[in-house]
Amino acid sequence: MESFEKQWYVLHTYSGYENKVKTNIESRAQSMGMSNLIFRVVVPEEQDTEVKGGKTKETTRKTFPGYVLVEMVMTDDSWYVVRNTPGVTGFVGSHGAGSKPAPLLPEEINSILKSIGMSTRTTELEVSVGDTLQIIEGAFSGLAGEVTEVDYEKEKLKVNINMFGRETSTELDFDQVDHI
Repeated sequence: MESFEKQWYVLHTYSGYENKVKTNIESRAQSMGMSNLIFRVVVPEEQDTEVKGGKTKETTRKTFPGYVLVEMVMTDDSWYVVRNTPGVTGFVGSHGAGSKPAPLLPEEINSILKSIGMSTRTTELEVSVGDTLQIIEGAFSGLAGEVTEVDYEKEKLKVNINMFGRETSTELDFDQVDHI
């Protein structure tokens, strides 16, 4: 059952090893020539602010302790590489004995990625400062704007839109815009 579509899967890991598993999968994907099959590896985390003794402290909390998300094309080879990464106890949704796991549904992964502030866009957005884009989601949906800043790391852009005869700058996610 080889699927040649990039999909998201959930891995079960030893608790506390999530970041190590992420690093291991990323380096194994590189060293074993699997970069074309294994893409993003995500440890869902949320920022928490707690006040202790009058001091405000930012902490990072794992949204799903013991789980790591991996975006990959499921083949025998990619499955083997990920499954045998140190710290991985198995795929969620796999029935053992070498059976391939079920991928997350698009609405499940989109909801998780959005909740941790990541883009759910599946295609790479090729955009440059000066480009004019159509806003397809959010408060400014339907308007066009000129790109003034691009942050590929965070997948965000600053766009100038013309509202009521005045230029207004707004920050948008990559998945909120499209080429005209």
